[in-house]
Amino acid sequence: MNEVVLIGRLTKDPELRYTQNNTAVCTFTLAVDRDHRRNDQNNQPSADFIRITVWGKQAENCASYITKGRQVAISGRIQTGSYQDRDGKTVYTTDVVASRVEFLGSGRGADQQESSYQNQQPRTQPPTDPDIPDGFQEVIEDDLPF
Repeated sequence: MNEVVLIGRLTKDPELRYTQNNTAVCTFTLAVDRDHRRNDQNNQPSADFIRITVWGKQAENCASYITKGRQVAISGRIQTGSYQDRDGKTVYTTDVVASRVEFLGSGRGADQQESSYQNQQPRTQPPTDPDIPDGFQEVIEDDLPF
């Protein structure tokens, strides 16, 4: 069985490309905290940085709705591969091919509410919250620590 479930934050905005067959493919790196009992030598928490690949409509949704710092949950499978670099050396890769991406807590540039991609508005439209007076939403988003 090859099944992976991860929760982490994007290290940068996702990159969207299209194959020659016009299939969307989105890639990003997810920072996933390690178990707190496995802190580094200075007792600081550590993380793994895992490359994620998403295909199809879900790839387009990821590129439209999530940004650097956003927390997501990923389920999918591990895929390994290799290629020859410019010097002729073999480079081995390990990626997670996501079959499902859930948008979790907020992050820089992300909506303030938790939901999955089906319920989100594009990031080009500012989030609206009826409990926050006009003009204050931008202040709240700018104060986020990440």
